[in-house]
Amino acid sequence: MDLELAGRTAIVCGASSGMGLGIAESLAGEGANVVMFARRRELLEREAERLGGVAVVGDVTVADDLELLVRTAVETFGGIDIVVNNSGGPPRSSAAALTAEQVESAAQLLLVSVVRLAGLCLPHLEESPCGRILNVTSSTVREPIDNLALSNALRPGVIGWAKSLARELGPKGITVNSIAPGRIDTDRIREVYPDGPTEADLETIPLRRLGTTQEIGDVAAFLCSERAAYISGAVIMVDGGLTRGL
Repeated sequence: MDLELAGRTAIVCGASSGMGLGIAESLAGEGANVVMFARRRELLEREAERLGGVAVVGDVTVADDLELLVRTAVETFGGIDIVVNNSGGPPRSSAAALTAEQVESAAQLLLVSVVRLAGLCLPHLEESPCGRILNVTSSTVREPIDNLALSNALRPGVIGWAKSLARELGPKGITVNSIAPGRIDTDRIREVYPDGPTEADLETIPLRRLGTTQEIGDVAAFLCSERAAYISGAVIMVDGGLTRGL
């Protein structure tokens, strides 16, 4: 299937490793121009060179860094067609132990950064024949997870914003969708299972395995493509059947 992404320009945040890198790989594999954004310079530049992408070093919580990201994409490729919002997760915590400062920090990471980058890119997406905004969230938007109180509280806010934005941008032909990954084989999940998941851990997942970053990337590439032009405001679970919520 030709996803018709050749020549499209995509910004991918958190693209030096994990799911962000998986998405960058899938988009680059379909011929898209990929502008890769992350904090770790050496790793980011190495992966960007491997994929033929453009590396922009920065932090999603820093407004000037996001402005540089957008400016680089436009100056290099003449526009922006796709924006992939993705970042690391906030620290693990119980709800009772949260502080106001932790909530404010997580809001900057998970919600404010997404709103800010979308706003910066919107004038360019409106000029694109295939404008796409894609958010990488978590299965916590459907089912809270113990000791992930910050994610449980703030990621659903991204979905509420995305649903609203999808309705507003639909008349302009811009789609807004979100991916909600479950347990994906990344550095973050390895912190949870330092010795690897046990058989009992995997039994909670109907498909009995962790997901891969390529599987996240392939879903993302489809949602960013012409083939997904009638999908907007959706939350796509990529969790091997883990989440029980309807």
